[in-house]
Amino acid sequence: MKVFCLAEYILRDLGGMTAVKLRKLVYYCQCWSLALRGRPLFRDRIEAWVNGPACPALFAAHKGIVFVDAGTFDGDPDVFDDDERGMIDEVLDHYGDKTPLWLSAQTHSEAPWINARKG
Repeated sequence: MKVFCLAEYILRDLGGMTAVKLRKLVYYCQCWSLALRGRPLFRDRIEAWVNGPACPALFAAHKGIVFVDAGTFDGDPDVFDDDERGMIDEVLDHYGDKTPLWLSAQTHSEAPWINARKG
């Protein structure tokens, strides 16, 4: 699944991190791709969970693991084309230095998650 390729790309670029931070970065990469390129980076579903947006397939692959590092997932980080890598790198430049707590608060303050959680 390409979501695992993205997870490995992020981990290779930024190094190990909490699973929460990885989930948020994956979410923002997908959001930016949809907004800027008009198409998703990966086909796996993102859902508006109580604790924020999450990709169930990614969560299932790291369930019970708090800290993830490169090699955690079965994905090839080299599958992305130049356009995709450029966009992913922009997301990582923008959000990569943020804490998991900051990223969680940010996703909880944005309309897509808020609207998806209504009702």
